[in-house]
Order: sequence, then structure tokens, then C-alpha cells
Amino acid sequence: MVKNTVDFVLRPFEGLPVEADLVAIREVVPAATIRVRTTKEHGAREVLLTTILPAGWPALHRSDGVLLVALQTTSGSGDASRDVAAVVLAALELEAGSPLEHAPLPEPGPRLQDVLDPDGPFEVEVLEGFDFWLAEDAERTPDVVAALEDENEQIIPTVKLAGVESAYWCRMGGKEFLRWAQTVDDDTLLDGLARLHARRQSGIGESRFIGAFRACGIVIPVWELPRGTEASDLEGPVAEYWPRFAEALESTEPLTADERRARGGLVARQVTLR
Repeated sequence: MVKNTVDFVLRPFEGLPVEADLVAIREVVPAATIRVRTTKEHGAREVLLTTILPAGWPALHRSDGVLLVALQTTSGSGDASRDVAAVVLAALELEAGSPLEHAPLPEPGPRLQDVLDPDGPFEVEVLEGFDFWLAEDAERTPDVVAALEDENEQIIPTVKLAGVESAYWCRMGGKEFLRWAQTVDDDTLLDGLARLHARRQSGIGESRFIGAFRACGIVIPVWELPRGTEASDLEGPVAEYWPRFAEALESTEPLTADERRARGGLVARQVTLR
């Protein structure tokens, strides 16, 4: 009997150079793109993986030839990498100026790790709005402009930090936060954070560690920042924090009683997305 179901994969983007950014953009970043290229087998085509597209489309071939594939979609199988790869392959067949209105039905097949050129480019760009949905020469009627303005007004301001990998500042509800996606093993990450938390060193600068998201098999720790903190204000404190964080992650010493209690509190404050 031919198997037509896709096996569940806890960490679907593992092995890709931008795994942490893929997860962050799929789960917590409102508007961003990752420029990738398909393998020669699949045409060596450039594709922009993005957050969302108009009308919830899985993909869009803009009139200027740019291919857009959405990561934040509601349907899928147990393997997000396979789902996105299926959309990428379907998008390659679209005519310029047309959307892919429905994602292909999930079934076994190549994953992003098979479809994307491992040499990149893998360029991540966080955007302030959704104007990239339209080609530069596309007609911008009053209705189109109004729709874009409405979407852009709802975006949570977000900035990707330059000094470390996969760290995103954002402002929402009048407060500022840092979300820092990590690809180290879950237990290693929780142990490292527990070591720092027990020593009252889990904060970055004057920030306060408040918990973590768990998504696509990785953990995204979150810090609440002092009111009014801008992304540029964080670069120095994060760079200073990283060596201490890395040392805690590398430690193989058994957790002390205080650290075990701290770890239990951290686990209780995790939120699993999707």
C-alpha cells in the first residue's frame, strides 16, 4: 500500500542555515522576508519566503517576476518543511501576476532542505509594512492603497538586531520586548537559563526575563524591556550578555537545588505555539 500521509517532524527546519529566523518569521514576526534560491534541479530560482500574503494566499508570483511564498499559513501536515516546499514547487509553475490560492494537499515529497540551495543566499529582512506585496510598477488604485494602509497600521513594530543571530525587538501594547530564537537543544537552553536565573543574571541590561515560546522544536526566550527601549539601545547590552549566556549553555555541571527550582519555573512559563 502506498503511504500518502506525511510523518510528524518536531523540528522541521533543522539543518537549514536560517532555522531560527524561519521559526521566528513563521511564528512571531509580522512582516519580513528571507531571500532563498532553489537548487539547480528546481530551476535555481530566487524566492522570497515571507510572513503573510493577501487573502491568505500561500504564494504569489508578482507581475515583475518575484516569487513570494508565505510561512504563516493555517493549513498543513505534520511537517512544516514539507508543506512550505510543496508551496514553493507549486509557485514555480505560476504565471506572472497570479496567486496560488490554495496550498497543495500534504503528501510525502521533498522538503525545504531538498529544494533550497544550501549555499544561500538566505538573506533576512524585517519590513515596516506589506508594500512588497505589489511590484513597483503595479497599479495602486485608491482601494489598493487603502487596503495596504489598513494592513500596515496593524503591524507590530519589529527590528532584527544586528549583533547576534535571530534576535528581534518589538513594541506592542505600549511595551517593548526582545524575542531571541535559539537552536540549541531544549534541555541545554533551559538548563542555561536556569543557571542564570538562579544567580539573578537572566536579565539583559535592565530587562526582565519573562518566559519563552516553544515552536517548531525550538525555544524563543522573551525579555520585557524598560519602557521606551529602542532596538538600537539593545545592541550593546545583548552583545555584553551573550558571552555569559553562551557560558551557561556550555556548562555540563549538574544543576544545584536553586537552579532546579528556577528551571521548574521556566518550564511553567513556556507557551507552545500551534
